[in-house]
Amino acid sequence: MRIVSLLPAATDIVAELGLGGDLVGRTHECDWPPDVVRSVPVVTAAEFSADTLSSREISDAVGGASHRGSSLYTLDVERLAELAPDVVLTQDLCDVCAVSYTGVARAVRVLDAGPRVISLEPRTLPDVLACREHVGAVLGVPDVAAVQVARLRARLDAVRRTVRDRPRPRVAAIEWLDPLWPAGHWVPEQIRTAGGEPLLAEVGEHTKPMEWARLRAADPDVIVLLPCGFSPERTEAERQLLTELPGWAELTAVRAGEVWVLDGPAYFNRPGPRVVRGAEVLAHVLHGVDAVPAVSSSEARRLLPV
Repeated sequence: MRIVSLLPAATDIVAELGLGGDLVGRTHECDWPPDVVRSVPVVTAAEFSADTLSSREISDAVGGASHRGSSLYTLDVERLAELAPDVVLTQDLCDVCAVSYTGVARAVRVLDAGPRVISLEPRTLPDVLACREHVGAVLGVPDVAAVQVARLRARLDAVRRTVRDRPRPRVAAIEWLDPLWPAGHWVPEQIRTAGGEPLLAEVGEHTKPMEWARLRAADPDVIVLLPCGFSPERTEAERQLLTELPGWAELTAVRAGEVWVLDGPAYFNRPGPRVVRGAEVLAHVLHGVDAVPAVSSSEARRLLPV
C-alpha cells in the first residue's frame, strides 16, 4: 500500500504500526520518527518561515484570533499524482496545523486514480487512541493497532493509579505566548490523567486567545508552556513575552518556581500516540520523579529567570 501522510501525527501512527516503509509522501513538518521520514518525499510547503517571525507576527500571519489558516500551506498536486498513493491521511480539525481535508479532497479530484482520503479529527484523548485503531483498520493491520492501543491505555491507567491519592495542583497550559492562548482539545485530559486540575479550557474545546487578565485571575499553581510548533529552546527564547507582563512575578506558580517548558510538538500539540508520553511528562512535572519513568530535560524543564 502506498501512503501519503499530510499530518505529522498520522505519520507517527503509520510508523508505529510498522508501515513506515509504505510511506511515499509526507508534509514538510513531519519530523518523527526521524529515521523513517528522512527519505520520504515532501509534498507540502509553508507560505512563510516561522523561524524569522515573532509569535505575534506568526499569529497575525495565520489569521489572528479567527484562526483561519486557509492559505498557510501549499500542496504539490503534481508530485502527489506522481507518487500515486492508495491512501492519503489528512485532517479537518485545524487549518493552522496542516493542509485541510477540504483542500486535499479538492486536489485529489484531479488525479486519474483517486486515492482514499481519510480525515482524522480527534478532539479528546479517547479520540486520539481511536484514530490509531481507525488508521490501523484502513491500512489493514487492525490487530496490531488494537494491541498498541491497549498498551497505551495501560500506560495512562498506570499514571492515574500512581497519582490517585496525591494533591491535585491547578494547572494552566499555554499553547501560544503572544497572544496568550490556552491549550484545549485533549490537553485538559492529559492534565487530569497526570493528577492536576486543568484551568482555562474544557476537554475537547477548540480554544481562542485570552487576555492576560484571565490567566492572572486564575492564578494557577503550575504553568506549563507548550507552544504549538515551538521547540523548548524557541519557547525559552521568547520568555520575555511572559516575564514582562504586569504582575507576572506575583503569580503563585512563578513565586513557587512552577513554570515549566515542555516539548509541545512532541507530546501535546499533535494528536498522535506520543500524547501518552505527554501525560507521563506532566505527572513528573506535577508530582515528581517517582510518578513516572525518567523524564529528560528535553521533555520538561523549569523556566528559569534570566
